This record gives sequence, structure tokens and C-alpha cells, in this order.
Amino acid sequence: MTNSEIKELASKYLINNYGERQIALVRGEGVYVWDADGKRYLDFVAGISTNNLGHCHPKVVSAITEQAKKLIHVSNLYLIEPQVKLAERIAELSFADKCFFCNSGAEANEAAIKLARKYSKEKFGENKFEIITMKKSFHGRTITTITATGQEKYQKGFEPLSPGFKYVNFNDMKAIEDGVTENTCAIMVEPIQVEGGINVPSDDYLPNLRKFCDNNNILLIYDEVQTAMGRTGKLFGYETFGAEPDIITMAKALGGGVPIGCMATKAHIAESLTPGSHASTFGGNPLVCSAALASINTIVEENLPENAEKMGKYLMQKLLLLKEKFPLIKEVRGRGLIVGAELNIEGKEVVNKALEKGLILNCIGTNVIRFVPPLIINNGHIDQAIDIFGDVLSEITKN
Repeated sequence: MTNSEIKELASKYLINNYGERQIALVRGEGVYVWDADGKRYLDFVAGISTNNLGHCHPKVVSAITEQAKKLIHVSNLYLIEPQVKLAERIAELSFADKCFFCNSGAEANEAAIKLARKYSKEKFGENKFEIITMKKSFHGRTITTITATGQEKYQKGFEPLSPGFKYVNFNDMKAIEDGVTENTCAIMVEPIQVEGGINVPSDDYLPNLRKFCDNNNILLIYDEVQTAMGRTGKLFGYETFGAEPDIITMAKALGGGVPIGCMATKAHIAESLTPGSHASTFGGNPLVCSAALASINTIVEENLPENAEKMGKYLMQKLLLLKEKFPLIKEVRGRGLIVGAELNIEGKEVVNKALEKGLILNCIGTNVIRFVPPLIINNGHIDQAIDIFGDVLSEITKN
């Protein structure tokens, strides 16, 4: 089928909650994807920070293939060997002792919210239920996680929202101190606000937040759905800033492209999720856990966090050179291979023109171009992307 034929079918049969989509991607390899008409694109979106190993990495494909021959799904009423091995690996590589597996970042955040409330109520009393999150944050699309999300645009039309959340400014300890009450059980924060515009905190923000939570019997939850698995230059975003959480959530890149989410925590906190208190039918099934184990091992073995840090600095340097040339770029910011170029104009035209030239980008908000390529990229891939991005800015400037 061609792009136009697939688009026609989509228009007829799919709910239009993603807006107009111009191309159908049908094949991928490494940092490139091909559409239904055979055109090749350099992918600097990576499934929205998901394909950290690029597309169809041989080790992930092999793990999926071999597992699919043996066992695809069984209920969590039974032990699942790949799930246990994946939990062990995450515990070896992180601060956490115990894992709960689900299917997405939103589900992982739901689990974290439930755990924080249950643990706090058991330890400190029924009134410990309030969770503080940040303005401009993003935590998912369920009713509870859009409530946790500090952006009204995601909440509009879905009221009434879940009670028990309060929003304060990101990277502002005074706002935290003023916002906490005797009912506060947890503070939930992204180490870097990605959907909020690539907002990077000061180096002392998370360490200070850690100390504050310790001093006030408050749990610290990190939403690492986009920052985990090497993207910030470390395997986990919290390592970049040197401050461990009590609970961490991850998804996206964990599975190497298949849907899996994880909520991990310390053993004494995990005890509050007793049998029957939380579950997921598909969570942690043999297929996705085998893929995730292959993915995380490959990221570690191939030193991809180190490459992300190195390539991220190179990408930032190239974008800053473009900023000197094009006043359309207001600011360049990021860490590792989470990089944003804030523009003085809306970004939709930039994204569309880049797509026409064979570069996949996306825009967050209205004017921040997000660069989140696979962690396997090299200087040549970045040069290619910068050439296209520069050509697009040049065309827009002339017009």
C-alpha cells in the first residue's frame, strides 16, 4: 500500500485523536525509517524517546523471536522467568530493590501514586495523601495522571479531575517549601521536563529536593519515563544529578520498542503493595520482558549512555552555531540526547519542511523543536540533521 492509500483507510476507520498524519512508516533499521512510498528518513524522534537502540536492533529482534517461539503470555498468577531476570537486572543497576511491571509510562505512574499513598497512610495516617507535582510537567493520559500533569491543556474537557494534587514551579525549592502541608505524602518530578519544553533544573535542585523529603517524611518519586535508559548521559536521569528517589517510573526505551512500563522502589516501601492491591494482566509478560532485558543489557554493554553524553554535546554545539546564524532560534537547552531548540516562531512549519527533506523532528508546545534521536547516532548523523534543519530555517527566513 502507498502513503495515500494508508492515509485514506486511516481517515475512514481510525479515531482522529492524533491529528493529520502525512506518511506511513513501514520499515526501520538503525537510525533510519522508510515510508510506504519507499522514501528514507533520518529519525530524530525515535518513537518519542523510545527507540534508544535505533530500529529493529538485532539483539532485541533475536530476543523477541526466540521468546515468541516458547511463550508469549501467561498470567501473573504464575512466576515468569524473563520478568524475574529483568527485575534482578534493574535492581543491580539502580537504587531499587523491587519492581512492578506494567505496559506504559502512565500505568507506571499510576502504580507509583497508589504506592505512595498506601505506604504513607499506613506509616503516617489517613490524611497523608496529597502529592505535589510541577507546573509544565507531564505524567500520562489517564484521568489520574493528567491530574498529576501540571498543564491545563491535557486536562481540559476531562473534568472532574482526581483530587489530591497540587502544582508548584519546577526548579524552585521555595515553591516546594511553601506548597508542602501536613497532608503531603510525596513529591513527583521529572529529572528533566521533556514534554514541558526540555526544562533542565539547576545541578543542586534534585539533591536539595532529596534532603527536603528526608527531613519531612515525604516520598520522592522520579518520573523517568523519558529520561531513563541512557538518554541523559547516564543509565538513569537521577544519576546525572546525583540524587536518588524513593520510587522511580520508567517505560519508553526500556523495551527497545515494545510496550512495557516499570515502577521500582526500595524493599520497605514495596511492602505496602500487598497481594491483590495492584495488578496488570499484560504487565511483565514473557515477550516484553525478554525484549527489555536484551535492550537494557545492550545499552550497558555498548556504553550508549556515554555516547549519548558525547553526541549530545556535539549536537548542542552544532545547534548553538545555527543560533548565531538564525535569530529564529531563541535558546538551545538539554542534557545528553534530550535537546530542545526554542524558536521565536511556531514550530509546525519547521517540522513539516524537515519531514519533506527527510528528517523526522517534532515540536513540543508550540515552539520547541525536540531532538531525541537513537543513542546509537554518530557525528555524521548529527551533521546530516543539522544540514537539513539549517536549510529549513534558511528557507523560512527568506520567506
